[in-house]
Amino acid sequence: METEPPIFIVSDSTGETAEKVVRASLLQFPQRRVRVRLFTRIRDEAALEAVLREASEKSALVVFTLVKPELRETFLRLTREHEVQHFDVIGSLIGKISSFLGADPLNRPTVELPLTEEYFRRVEAIEFAVKSDDGKEPRNFARADLVLTGVSRTSKTPLSTYLAGRGLKVANIPLVLDVEPPKELDEVPPHKVVGLTIDPELLIRIRQHRLKQLGMPEDASYGLREHVRAELEYANEIFRRHPDWLIVDVTNRAIEETAAIILEAKKAR
Repeated sequence: METEPPIFIVSDSTGETAEKVVRASLLQFPQRRVRVRLFTRIRDEAALEAVLREASEKSALVVFTLVKPELRETFLRLTREHEVQHFDVIGSLIGKISSFLGADPLNRPTVELPLTEEYFRRVEAIEFAVKSDDGKEPRNFARADLVLTGVSRTSKTPLSTYLAGRGLKVANIPLVLDVEPPKELDEVPPHKVVGLTIDPELLIRIRQHRLKQLGMPEDASYGLREHVRAELEYANEIFRRHPDWLIVDVTNRAIEETAAIILEAKKAR
């Protein structure tokens, strides 16, 4: 597999936005090997000059997010001098939104914006979700805003992460066939627990695909129809024992849609 010229990401902030865009785009070209390099907090001409000189030498594409107009102008001048291919991820969008709203942008890198109480609350929630993923810390259930439970591959982890981004402390625990959930789950107030269920045929397809990705045998019990149905029935038995839990069917639902259902129910409760 041939290695392609690199892609440089240049940002006057963290570069996170541009990196996500680039890596998501590269998924469309799995047959190509492209090295992605990140250059962050680039805020003066000397730093830009050094990066663009190297980009020119290596025939790199430079993807950039430079918020300050004067820095963007300097960048564009230097790209012409060094004959570097480039793409502006955020600048043109800011200009379009500014025109649409009839308002001037702050023109400050995100990292310089005030760090609010809301920001720190979300960071804490994300850290909590990571530490409480997949039943790792049942003792955290007592501090959780929500506890998600269900069999494997019912979107517990992505849902936890998404809801954490909304500032909620979310733990999740898998339901395993013939294994009693930890006692801490019964100690959680029922209005904080969400049981996740899914159509068995869809779950079988999801698990078989997962087995294939992992290079595991397709006849592993994890993806067999009888085993999957037994797991779901066991989960449903636990759900029936807890009639006050919210039960959500995630079949063919996007993470955002399932999260909206949970948030609406939480608000109602």
